[in-house]
Amino acid sequence: MIVVRIIVQTLGLALGQIWANKVRSILTTLGVIIGVASVVAVIAALQGLRQSVLTQFEKIGTKRVYIDGTLPRSMWNRMSWRDVQLKLEEVEAIAELCPSIESITPEWWGGYRAEHADSLLESVAVVGIWPTWHGIVGRQVLMGRPFSTIDEEERRFVCLVNEAAIDDLGLDRDPVGQHVLLAGRRFLIVGVVETIQFSAMFGGGDRSTEIFIPFGTAQIMNPNGWINQAWGQLASPDKVDDARAEVASVLRRMRELKPSDEDTFEVQVIQQFIDQFNAMAAAITAGASGIVGISLLVGGIGIMNIMLVSVSERTREIGLRKAVGARPAVVLVQFLVEAVTLCLAGGGAGHPHRAGADPRPAADPGLAHGAGVRPALGHHAGGRVLRGCGRGVRDVPRAEGGTAGPDRRAATRIEQNAEAAESERRGAEREGMDPKAVRAGDEH
Repeated sequence: MIVVRIIVQTLGLALGQIWANKVRSILTTLGVIIGVASVVAVIAALQGLRQSVLTQFEKIGTKRVYIDGTLPRSMWNRMSWRDVQLKLEEVEAIAELCPSIESITPEWWGGYRAEHADSLLESVAVVGIWPTWHGIVGRQVLMGRPFSTIDEEERRFVCLVNEAAIDDLGLDRDPVGQHVLLAGRRFLIVGVVETIQFSAMFGGGDRSTEIFIPFGTAQIMNPNGWINQAWGQLASPDKVDDARAEVASVLRRMRELKPSDEDTFEVQVIQQFIDQFNAMAAAITAGASGIVGISLLVGGIGIMNIMLVSVSERTREIGLRKAVGARPAVVLVQFLVEAVTLCLAGGGAGHPHRAGADPRPAADPGLAHGAGVRPALGHHAGGRVLRGCGRGVRDVPRAEGGTAGPDRRAATRIEQNAEAAESERRGAEREGMDPKAVRAGDEH
């Protein structure tokens, strides 16, 4: 119970001191407020950026595998850039011999003039794809139907358009069944594919016209072209290493590369980019938090300086409390609680989601003059016996009998002086005189 009483009274004392010195307390906690607000703002901004980037990755698909040819520097004098591009038979071999790759689709790009009625668009992006493309890239058909195996095998002149193509070519809201001219060839629109909007960081921006045709038809349209890239889909997210090894084995064997030769292809899994980005984001967050945390250190030093000044101002109060039995540890706890209270108040004010509770204690007339506060009880303290005894000290603990503590005669003299001063004040009030004048007359 004594410990609980000490804690409660010490907390009340700390709040009373803060309220008695409102301006100084506000200026003291200003550093902590700015520090906490800075840390919260920086971390929130970094977390928001991280979530935005991860959202873009989710649009791409975490199970997607990117496969393309590349020319190592060591082979520049041995083969050309065209020699390392993917071949159709290589893509088919990957689909057949790599069990970790669930599905795959090559892309054959081209740019052609598109016409419909009075609308004309120059150099529209036209991509040849396999029917598996929709499931891999996650772009579904909104109206009409996707490409079928028959469309690919028979190399039909059919196409899919996106919403931007509908607007730019002046097509109907439901353009299925209409025709467009691509490089002078007539294509039947069989569906409308959804458009996934990416941020500028991922090469997105304003929507552009996109037209998709069967892969075999794209080869007819551009016989001098090549497979620009291939997209695969993992059978399971934990098959990343297996997929890379299987694709590398197939391509190195088909390209007759020696063990000492570098790979003339690249295999990238989106999940790897996500893991790398998460590691980088965590490091940036930790570094930024440490930098802005310096402001918290500055705020803590400010509170330390103010507490040193507070101790210097209240030496008489500390001496009086120690004289009547308060132990040094209790006095130390009082100032520590005040410092912690200032830190918590500053942290609560600097946090954007703080509660709006008012921590001020009830008004106390005894705190209106001087440095008046309620001292915490000493370890062997008893009841309160001193009231109104100069400079606002309201309660002074009395030592209990039979315990080690201050001299009882000294405590008795203090009590008698307090009672005499109280009687004198009450008598002066009854006679309508100033108590200070009465005491001054008695001294003379």
